[in-house]
Amino acid sequence: MKVVDVRTFVVGNPPPRFGGRYFIFVKLTTDSGVTGIGEVYTASVSPQIVTAMVDEVAARHVVDHDPFHVEALWREVYGRGYSLRPDLTLGGIVSGLEMACWDIIGKECGKPVYELLGGRVHETLRAYTYLYPPRDVDVYAPHPVYTEPEAAAAAAVTEVQRGFTAVKLDPVGRYGVYDGRQPALEETELAVAMLKAIRDAVGTRADILVGTHGQFTPSGAIRFARRLEPYDPLWFEEPTPPDRYEEMGTVARGTSIPIAAGERLTSKYEFAKLLAAGGASILQPNLGRCGGILEGKKIATLAEVHGALIAPHLYCGPIVAAANIQLATCSPNFLVLESIQDMGGFHADLLVQPLRFESGRIVPPTEPGLGVELNEAVALAHPYTGTELHLEMREGPVT
Repeated sequence: MKVVDVRTFVVGNPPPRFGGRYFIFVKLTTDSGVTGIGEVYTASVSPQIVTAMVDEVAARHVVDHDPFHVEALWREVYGRGYSLRPDLTLGGIVSGLEMACWDIIGKECGKPVYELLGGRVHETLRAYTYLYPPRDVDVYAPHPVYTEPEAAAAAAVTEVQRGFTAVKLDPVGRYGVYDGRQPALEETELAVAMLKAIRDAVGTRADILVGTHGQFTPSGAIRFARRLEPYDPLWFEEPTPPDRYEEMGTVARGTSIPIAAGERLTSKYEFAKLLAAGGASILQPNLGRCGGILEGKKIATLAEVHGALIAPHLYCGPIVAAANIQLATCSPNFLVLESIQDMGGFHADLLVQPLRFESGRIVPPTEPGLGVELNEAVALAHPYTGTELHLEMREGPVT
């Protein structure tokens, strides 16, 4: 069996744009007509450049190659061009291609991917969601759910009623290229008010997850975290910039809140450095960026050795969600999956059959491969025509 064709889709995510401005999918076809779908999660260059890179990498390392040879594919891409070191954009590209190979492998074997990576250990999967504004509101527009404790608490109650037992919010505003910084007093006071309102509203029915994106210095993060400790968050996410592993370790030792991190890391090597520094006890690999499904399994094993848990990250499309489900299902140290509400709306429209939820938990598919199929008609009907990146940071200092 050999791969004979590669096709990419850059799909514009229409309002409310939950999950980012666009999604990048890659489809592989073999000489026997079996297809596999993957998703590339990278935002450092425009999607048009990413698709050109996908085509170039696939031409050298995927086309005319056996899709079962994912280990060789990963090593060849990781070391190409005399690099042999983590590269965020290349990591996203190999992730999408490797993911599509696993989809083919599962279909050829007639098994879900999780059955080929040790087998199912979880019957259903706990999930969490961000607190989003209503679906008729653009996620990038100002909304009280982001700034008013009462609105955030009401959104949390809605998600708990939907069945979720964990909700997440980013209570400290914009993140920028000049971070980390000390938290401003008004930021801290708002965060405290938000967590208090949510805890009062949901009680012990749901965990609260505090999202930040590398905004703080170690001392600022510790100062901030100690104000939140009375509300018992399940985690404090990425308190310092993502490659400052020792700084995260300093924060972890300075607060009782578990530290979660990893959405901006790629390869087992970066996650190993984070674990060695004691920087996180909850790892958040995104399988569209970290190196793919097999690399995600290796990261989960590293976490298991260090007594850490995994909580796969998702702020992209439904194919990464499907891959995350495969990894979570076969990982003993799985904690919780990121979901985008109940994966309805455009995420569901992009799949022939939507992902299955029951009482706020995800039910792993039993179909072979990733267990989902891309609705290509919907993907083609929504090309991305914008110029913004998937996510963008503030370019001036946050004061």
